Amino acid sequence: MLGPASGAAPCIGSYSQKPDPMNKSQNSKSPPRQIAVNRRARHDYFIEDRFEAGLVLEGWEVKSLRAGSAQLSESYVHLRNNEAWLVGAHFAPLKTVSTHIKADPTRTRKLLMSRLELDRLTGQVERKGYAIVPLDLHWSKGRAKLEIGLAKGKKQHDKRAAKKDQDWQRQKARILKS
Repeated sequence: MLGPASGAAPCIGSYSQKPDPMNKSQNSKSPPRQIAVNRRARHDYFIEDRFEAGLVLEGWEVKSLRAGSAQLSESYVHLRNNEAWLVGAHFAPLKTVSTHIKADPTRTRKLLMSRLELDRLTGQVERKGYAIVPLDLHWSKGRAKLEIGLAKGKKQHDKRAAKKDQDWQRQKARILKS
């Protein structure tokens, strides 16, 4: 019998601490934050500014996003009547979608943004010729969020220069590694 009653000195650090149930970083791994990424947007556009917007979704769409079946490759953001809309995004319905609901995978979805952000986007798009492109779809505090970018289109020579720089960075990393 060890402890203070036996006269033996207790070992420091022999007692294990229980994980704090309120600290989620210790007892469970967080689910992946990323749902879908629009890689094409970074290739075709210079991204000037980024905004985060919420989405108005139906129940089957949230289940589909949790399963990770969403594509942003052919989508874009359209401003109409001082509201932002996501057009062309494809959320594949699950096999278990209810029979009484007609699931439209490419329906237009409303984006939730503040009036100040919408006014700023409208001014940039109408006056300066910018485009609004979806960059990625992710979870934030249990809600699906869309990161959109205020973008200017790249010309062909810009794409070539970016590719050349990317290849050089990759080659430089290989040289430094070996």
